[in-house]
Amino acid sequence: MGFGLAKTTSNLFRDRAPKAQPRIDLKHFDGVLNVDRKAGVVEAEGMTTFFDLADATLAEGAVPCVVPQLKSITLGGAVAGVGIEASSFRFGLVHDTIAEMDVLTGDNRILRCTPDNEHRDLFYGFPNSYGNAAACFADVARLCAEGGIHFLDGVVFSPTEIYLTRGRFTDIAPYTSDYTFEEIYYRSIRERPTDYLTARDFLWRWDTDWFWCSKNVGAQHPLIRRLFGRERLNSITYQRIMRWNTRWGLTRLRDRLRGVHPESVIQDIDIPLENASDFLAFLHADVGLLPIWLCPIRAPDPDSRFTLYPLDPAKIYVNFGFWDVVSHREPRPAGYVNRKIERKTRELGGIKSLYSDSYFTEEEFWSAYDRPAYTALKQKYDPQGVLGDLYAKCVLKR
Repeated sequence: MGFGLAKTTSNLFRDRAPKAQPRIDLKHFDGVLNVDRKAGVVEAEGMTTFFDLADATLAEGAVPCVVPQLKSITLGGAVAGVGIEASSFRFGLVHDTIAEMDVLTGDNRILRCTPDNEHRDLFYGFPNSYGNAAACFADVARLCAEGGIHFLDGVVFSPTEIYLTRGRFTDIAPYTSDYTFEEIYYRSIRERPTDYLTARDFLWRWDTDWFWCSKNVGAQHPLIRRLFGRERLNSITYQRIMRWNTRWGLTRLRDRLRGVHPESVIQDIDIPLENASDFLAFLHADVGLLPIWLCPIRAPDPDSRFTLYPLDPAKIYVNFGFWDVVSHREPRPAGYVNRKIERKTRELGGIKSLYSDSYFTEEEFWSAYDRPAYTALKQKYDPQGVLGDLYAKCVLKR
């Protein structure tokens, strides 16, 4: 029998039926162990949220190179999955910033993995494994150096309205804006050519309104916003509401009464820069969801190759983030729009994160996510298959 992890947080958007299996409780592995500004690293346990990690490093006048946008994302989760933010054009994805990791393998070994030790295959194979290769309980992440533009991202509001945001640290600000309560950050992008936020508020600028997805729970209405209160305007609250809705099916009932057939389209897609305009044109023509978040990615090490998330380190990619529901008037096959997105992604040489619904055939999946490398990892670190199968987990939802 396999085992899973007992966790109190999750940022996955692919529902699976609960499995009757033993679970390892790692929730107490949630502490920041050491912040070493001189060495430029922070050591923390795998269940440490980036909210806590950022607070600990900011107190020392530093910040992790890449801090994903949502407060509840954990360090281990961002490495086992794919973590990104506006600093990714300089530092790559979260796993590009990791110097070493301690993991528990499927055959009950505790190993320290680095880019150059005997477990470097697991170090480079762990990202995008979603716990199917090993479980992470500690990481050493790099802190970013000062100087220059630190952050670069964009928002597409329409085919003719795209904004690029460049961010840098400054010691002096004439004012600071507050987007943690009544004001909404993504709306300010269209209104303010220049803005100032505290470093802490900037890191979590997207969390208060879950980018713009707080509209799905009514939280952008001024009255509802006040009823929520400042302390509950965050991604953790919205996740609880959405999971409660998934369980009880209130929006499914509403859609049946309206005679529409909804499809959840929650995707983060990485496309090579040279094909990014083609992918954006496809999204406008065939998907129609707005806004769209844009985030450039450049690997800091041209020699690093992460086998289960095989971006070419010599290329610049653009992440397209779009998260909403497409409603059809007529019934469609399951994953109708998502399948079109997956096909276009493969056609343009891109890759998608696996935190949400996927509809690949098994052949398509393994051609994208390096079956030989995955098989070698499983044989070496999980020979009995107790951690399950990546395709079964991410596509078949088993």
